[in-house]
Amino acid sequence: MSKLKLRAIATTALVASFAMPGVVFAQMEDEIVVTATKREKTLQQTPVAVTVTSADTIQKTQILDINDLQSVAPSLRVYSLQTSANTNFIIRGFGNGANNAGIEPSVGVFIDGVYRSRSAAQIGDLPKLNRIEVLRGPQSTLFGKNASAGVISIVTEKPSFERTGYVELGTGNHQLRLVKGYISGPVSENIAASIGGSVNKRRGYTESATGGSKLNDRDRFNIRAQVLIQPSDNLDVRFIADYSEIDEVCCTVANFTNGPTAGAIALLGGAVAPDNDPFGFVSFTNKDPRNKVEDGGISMHIDRDFDSFTVTSITSYRSNKLDSSYDADFSTAELLSDVSIRNEIDTFTQELRLTSTGDDRVDWMVGGYYFNEDVVVEDDVVVGSDFRAFADILAGGPAALGAIEAANGFAPGAFYAPGTGLFDTFTQDNEAWSAFATLDFHLTDRLTLTGGVNYTDDKKTVTGSALVTEPFSGVDLAGAGGFNSLVLAGLAANFPNIAAACGLGFLPFSPANVGAVLGVASCPALGGIPGAVAFGGLQQQVAAGVGSLDLSDPAQNPFLAFQAFQFLPPFLGFPNAVENGKTHDNKLTWTARLAYDASDSVSVYASAATGYKATSWNLSRDSRPATSDAAAINGGGLALANQSFGTRFAGPEEATVFELGLKARFERGAINIAVFDQTIKGFQSNTFLGTGFVLGNAGKQSTQGIELDATYVPVDPLKLTFAMTLLDPVFDSFVNGPGPNSTVVDLSGQKPAGIPSVSIATAATYTHNYANGTTGFLRADYQYESGVQVVEAITGPRRKVSTVNASAGLNWENGLDIRFWARNLFNDKNFLSAFPGVVQAGTVNVYPNQPRTYGVSLRKNF
Repeated sequence: MSKLKLRAIATTALVASFAMPGVVFAQMEDEIVVTATKREKTLQQTPVAVTVTSADTIQKTQILDINDLQSVAPSLRVYSLQTSANTNFIIRGFGNGANNAGIEPSVGVFIDGVYRSRSAAQIGDLPKLNRIEVLRGPQSTLFGKNASAGVISIVTEKPSFERTGYVELGTGNHQLRLVKGYISGPVSENIAASIGGSVNKRRGYTESATGGSKLNDRDRFNIRAQVLIQPSDNLDVRFIADYSEIDEVCCTVANFTNGPTAGAIALLGGAVAPDNDPFGFVSFTNKDPRNKVEDGGISMHIDRDFDSFTVTSITSYRSNKLDSSYDADFSTAELLSDVSIRNEIDTFTQELRLTSTGDDRVDWMVGGYYFNEDVVVEDDVVVGSDFRAFADILAGGPAALGAIEAANGFAPGAFYAPGTGLFDTFTQDNEAWSAFATLDFHLTDRLTLTGGVNYTDDKKTVTGSALVTEPFSGVDLAGAGGFNSLVLAGLAANFPNIAAACGLGFLPFSPANVGAVLGVASCPALGGIPGAVAFGGLQQQVAAGVGSLDLSDPAQNPFLAFQAFQFLPPFLGFPNAVENGKTHDNKLTWTARLAYDASDSVSVYASAATGYKATSWNLSRDSRPATSDAAAINGGGLALANQSFGTRFAGPEEATVFELGLKARFERGAINIAVFDQTIKGFQSNTFLGTGFVLGNAGKQSTQGIELDATYVPVDPLKLTFAMTLLDPVFDSFVNGPGPNSTVVDLSGQKPAGIPSVSIATAATYTHNYANGTTGFLRADYQYESGVQVVEAITGPRRKVSTVNASAGLNWENGLDIRFWARNLFNDKNFLSAFPGVVQAGTVNVYPNQPRTYGVSLRKNF
């Protein structure tokens, strides 16, 4: 979609909103309260692009976790990949942070004001909810660190001073078993408490071709308790403690294209998934992909009202542990016996803010935020029992690798010995603080000018070390390793002639036969010289010939072909004499907005804002010294054999957005429109290229777009909602972008992968009141995303979404209700992501979406 067309649509939409024939603007009965600006305001009074999903909607649609939230918020995309903890959030096409613990997300997730810094800490089953707010665009001014693309704010219910609660049981296909409970009530006159929890289990929907467990099961548990203390009318103190566990066999990987290595796997007696049915849901792995997440935390929330302002303090400590293990070659052959990741993350945060409460011409807010986090990452890649044979088949036989072993002093079978591999450890200490302030100048009763600033200071100290026990990746085939191998090949080719000249016949080259030649006193065919002299002359001749070759030229050095097998290169630990393992970033971000209430029911706004995300470190085995440090590392004698260079970290990303918006409420509905031009400089791109992640900065990525969110009630029982997002994204500059086969390409001017031009979320809910007091509802919603290439560097798989969800329920006056639900009712098929096959050149793997699920829940409210 062209930028000109977007501008035309935007202008038409805004004008049409002011000139709707026959529309009488008046307040609807229901007002939605949000805290997107950290003040309680109605949705229509909040001049920010925000989507709100109520607890009622979440209950009716059976949204069980944040992954399902995208079905009601079209600008939001959520997907999980290789583990249950690997969940990524994208707003307006911007977002990252999954699969690499060093990368904090561009979309900040807050639960009751507490920041969840990693995806593994964000995906537990949702607690007793009040609402979920999705704030679109940079939110760094108020939310500080790592909100450069947007914010998901989850607000739970406070404990009630009236006894209330529920018990819920659910079942569904794949043997779903859901148990939930919640109770809240008074402890004393000024203390209330609540406790709730759930158990969510089901069998997987992907069969194992090797008799293992079914994949993509559910096994989740969570508990959450709160205590609310109100010692006086102007003081609230709330304590929250929560703990959750995930222990699942996840996730399904299918084959989109089987490369030539599939034949080698077949010769080993193994198999890979067929590439003609990526939605067959059969897993070809020889071990269950296990992942376990333990997440918990405590927080204290204090609100103290004074005459003209309120003081708010939020203190929290959280701990998150991830332990995952999977079969990364996704075949029934044991090429890799284990790939595992273990993360431990401990986070402390403190927010303090003062908010004015008077009716003056100026509303203000000032505050500060402190963040301290320790991260430990352990990552193992272990060679399996079939890999050497696999490599020998691809090399044309065992002689090639055997020759390299012999030429470079390794024992036979040393390369790819089972149990060898790479075992790395990273630590990261992150300390950050920020100070922020906002001012709302009410220029008139209807016109408000808002300005805000945030200064953030972020320090990271990182260490990385690795034990590499697999030696082949450390052989420099373009240097000494290649020289030695070519010399040996030359000797092997010419040795039979020397043996014959010494009267021994045409013997093959071997240590025993070399010894025999060395023992010959006189070689008649060579003028009677000793065998030792003859063999020494051959060595000099071959070495001189090899020395004249360009070892970096594949035409002159055929051993370079084996570099494709060197997927575990030596790891240069840091800090070292060149790399100090530290970054220190700081940035001032700002917001400016002019909002005008055209009437009591119609408002418009124009805003500009900036966002910021600090440096992210690559805490994975593909962390390599920067190319800019190559000269210093080589010159300082730090370079390891076969040393490679890439990136240790990606520098800060900076976002800027310009936005026009309209919000209107009329007698039977409401409409919100936002038109925006959003840019991120230095976007932190994290792409998997087969054996590791390449982390780098895109020069500039921009998106122009329109968001429309409308509600219409044509008759009282029927409520219609329609939300649409139109996006026109482009890499304005991305010179060192990821390309096919681990190449680097210039993506400047191209459309980023994974961002649909059109996204739609629409729903219809019909409610009926029966004469006996029973109420019932029918609901259907539809999610659409236009077709798009799934990821950069892989041109084959594309994603297009057309998904229908449905639900129906009855509520009785005695508090009993029953709900029937189905998600992906018509079994829409699409790909979540794709990646090149691990140690299988030419293979492309994909993550298929979840097939149809359905069930029934019975709840008793009291």
